[in-house]
Amino acid sequence: MKQSDAIRRLNEYDRKGRYVFTAGDMGRVFHEDTPRGRQATLARLVASGILERPAKGVYLYGMSKNKGPDTVELIARALRRGEYSYISLESALSEYGIISQIPINRISLMTTGRKGEYSTPYGVIEFTHTKRRPAQILSGVQDRNRPLKIATVQTALRDLKRVGRNTHLVDEDALNEYR
Repeated sequence: MKQSDAIRRLNEYDRKGRYVFTAGDMGRVFHEDTPRGRQATLARLVASGILERPAKGVYLYGMSKNKGPDTVELIARALRRGEYSYISLESALSEYGIISQIPINRISLMTTGRKGEYSTPYGVIEFTHTKRRPAQILSGVQDRNRPLKIATVQTALRDLKRVGRNTHLVDEDALNEYR
């Protein structure tokens, strides 16, 4: 595929707010029939800086007008597509003001998928596995109009204790405001 055609197609998706893709998505975006053709196109676009590869199997349109603070969440969602993932642990508790430290350039997620840590140009993504069923997960999260749902204070605190994380940073006075 010609570079100008690829940019045109990526711009179409970008206008709709979509700029993070899996490798499988890219075959549909570029209408590449063969894996070899798709890989060649992806390699050329990454080399030219049109596409970024923030994590294995995830591509980001480098010239997107939509890049912002939610980019790392979109990358995380692409990494665990088909699984339930939500912001929890220190990331959620920091947003609620329950712990004093603010995780810089890092996001902690619970997922029904496999655990793992990914270092991307947009921040470190940490997945911690949960065996909870989807109905249990959905009852303990909130939709805050962003790519990933966020755990409630009670769910984030329970997750923190359940996975054996350090709880000494929890501000009991701030926590009492949520009880």
